[in-house]
Amino acid sequence: MDMDSLDIRRTRPAKSNLITPLRETASQTAGPYVHIGCLPNSVGVKGIYSNDLISNRLLADAPITISGKVFEGEGIVCRDMMLEFWQADERGSYDNGIWQRTSTNLETGLFSIKTQMPGKISTAEGCVLAPFISVWITARGLNLGILTRIYFPEHENVITQDPHMALVPESRRSTLLAQPLDGGYRFDIHLQGAAETVFFDV
Repeated sequence: MDMDSLDIRRTRPAKSNLITPLRETASQTAGPYVHIGCLPNSVGVKGIYSNDLISNRLLADAPITISGKVFEGEGIVCRDMMLEFWQADERGSYDNGIWQRTSTNLETGLFSIKTQMPGKISTAEGCVLAPFISVWITARGLNLGILTRIYFPEHENVITQDPHMALVPESRRSTLLAQPLDGGYRFDIHLQGAAETVFFDV
């Protein structure tokens, strides 16, 4: 029996994704799994877990708060996002690192976490990395989660020597810097557009 073009696409590797796109479309993502599977209570879905898993450590009295919003390319606030944060402890060690998960507020789009300032990290190659927090962002319509980092302006002297930051064009480094606020920081994430946040391919 002859195969139609769709059957051929399913069975034969494409020579070029430009000619024969094979990646998932937004309608083929897992939908609202980020809430139902990970944070159901935060959006009013009860009876799945007694408590949402939001952190590996008790951080209610942590000294700093980081808050912000996620924006689409046209400046529209995204209100249905899930974010995960991973950082070294205050000594720059991941042995007792801090992991957190949160979602954006469905009404305002605001996310917020409490944490400690991470320390400088020494690599096996002898390099010193400026303090940063990794942020993984996912939502409906994102086929793959995207990864960025939060750096802190008071560590500018270390940032200028950071080999990872050196990979980022100087004109775009500001998209990775948190903005100081009373008692914490503001960090907005822009998925596209003129102010697009730098994302890391890892």
